[in-house]
Amino acid sequence: DRSDLKVFIMFKKFTTEENVSGKSQMKSSAQRQVRTKIEEQMPALVPNYIEQILPKKHKSILVKCSDYVSIICMQREHGKGDDSGDDDGDGKDQVVTIGDMQPLFFQLRDGPYIPSLRLLHMYPMMLPQVQVDRGAIKHIMKGADIMCPGLTSAGANLGDKKIDENTIVAIMAEGKKHAVAIGRMKMSSDDIKSINKGIGVENVHFIGDGLWKITKLE
Repeated sequence: DRSDLKVFIMFKKFTTEENVSGKSQMKSSAQRQVRTKIEEQMPALVPNYIEQILPKKHKSILVKCSDYVSIICMQREHGKGDDSGDDDGDGKDQVVTIGDMQPLFFQLRDGPYIPSLRLLHMYPMMLPQVQVDRGAIKHIMKGADIMCPGLTSAGANLGDKKIDENTIVAIMAEGKKHAVAIGRMKMSSDDIKSINKGIGVENVHFIGDGLWKITKLE
């Protein structure tokens, strides 16, 4: 199934004028369902951080886009003390402001919710991580998928725990503090190590793409 490549193809040149088809306030029941699914998919956000990202007292906005993509934003009233995040994932709160109508999560059809990179940078613990070597960075920043050798060479790191196929992951890079992209595992981490050829991780959203450039969906 290659349909999820549409996300990457769209976000590479994503603009609100060309790709946003409509916005609507979510019903409270739908808002609860989305929050529950995100908690299930990203348990590291529970219980400390999910209320900072998707506060119950604020309105969730569903932004419908082309190619069956939807984006979740929040209408926020700042100054109420609920927008502090953990910048480095060490459990010590640091003040991080999530903007009004900032893209938070996106979804293709009924697939998993995927955080925006800007949100991931605020809450880096929310996704499992893989690390590429320095040589892969320039290719990722042009939207290329990550080949297995870029994940197994010196400077790369697949971690100690097995990551299953289709898992959404943060793509870290040798020498970089923050994730440079978000991807989907095309094979398990064990298979990447043993096969060591072909596409290991599909590049879904990267620094510099159209979604990264949008800080507020008006």
